Amino acid sequence: KKVWKEISEDLQGPKLMSRLVQRDVGSGKTILAFFALLTAKGNGYQGAMMAPTEVLAKQHFEGLIELKEKYGLQFEALLLVGSMTAKEKRLAYEKITSGEADIVIGTHAIIQDKVEFANLGLVITDEQHRFGVGQRASLSGKGNNPHTLVMSATPIPRTLQMSLIGIKELSMIETPPKNRYPIQTYVTPRHDAIVAEAIERELLRGGQVFYLYNYTEDISDVMVKISKMVPEAKVCYAHGKMEKHKLENIISDFIDHKYDVLVS
Repeated sequence: KKVWKEISEDLQGPKLMSRLVQRDVGSGKTILAFFALLTAKGNGYQGAMMAPTEVLAKQHFEGLIELKEKYGLQFEALLLVGSMTAKEKRLAYEKITSGEADIVIGTHAIIQDKVEFANLGLVITDEQHRFGVGQRASLSGKGNNPHTLVMSATPIPRTLQMSLIGIKELSMIETPPKNRYPIQTYVTPRHDAIVAEAIERELLRGGQVFYLYNYTEDISDVMVKISKMVPEAKVCYAHGKMEKHKLENIISDFIDHKYDVLVS
């Protein structure tokens, strides 16, 4: 509530918003972004939100549509990502240029030259550290001095943030949502039986597991090892050296619960 008050005062004030919202994953940054986008739409402007990956952009888009349907909201939103067909992109460009699309959520595809907004009033960048200053400037340049909101789950000292990304104001979300489970951290001996027991316990309650490993070269071996330790688990692996489309597909499948354990 405190951070939304700061953002809404920026949007109503005489100066352009230039604000960073910071807190870890699951703290509520995305819902604040949605409120800001809906405020822009309510005042006759378009809003754009840029995410670093297609998976994240699609998650944001689906979340926004879910909100629209749940509360009967009136707005036109579209998704713009690189994997769309030429025809799908052309139709999206037309809706953006005509102003039919109130809210555009996408990846770097949003900053292509072909994308022209009718009346862009708000630009939001998610996981801002994954974008260059020039990329964010390209998106802002598609509007007539739009408000700027950037979001990050990566804690960087305030003065460094401000100088690195040229953002004037900082908002910290001080408390997590009230229904969020506390995070429990345990340190154990490196023992296969303990790992197997933890995975089995999580599968029994319908959960999923990230298994983080520090060497890309051995990751497929780790996947095989976990499959042998917990035969009932469907295990996959992902790392940054994989082809982009293959990586996105694996993460999408994990989100859709087609796998139980993701080694990464």
